[in-house]
Amino acid sequence: MEQIEVNSWETLDALKSSATKIVETIGDLSVDEQMSVFCYIEDDCFELYYSALESNYIKHFESEEEFYQSIKIRKKELGEEDFNSTDYYNEDDEFNDDNSNEDYDGYSISNEDEGDEF
Repeated sequence: MEQIEVNSWETLDALKSSATKIVETIGDLSVDEQMSVFCYIEDDCFELYYSALESNYIKHFESEEEFYQSIKIRKKELGEEDFNSTDYYNEDDEFNDDNSNEDYDGYSISNEDEGDEF
């Protein structure tokens, strides 16, 4: 793995636009103040690291295994790990019950005395 520090986002943007495939974008400059773009340029694997606080860099990986391992590490650092979602709503929840026999046609939450003044 080789890493080169760069001074401008324009350099990173130029490499990003020449990428043959963008595998993953992790982070957001406006929220996290850092972002990594993992991409292929021709047959080579790169990480383009943008930062508002630290040095920007281009990282070249020797192997795809090292490349994908670095993606996992970066996800953990920025809190974007894959997770299993939990179903917090039960099937018998009255709001999700499509088989309910309740008839809500004609139901209104406004009083008849209230006018539609805006």
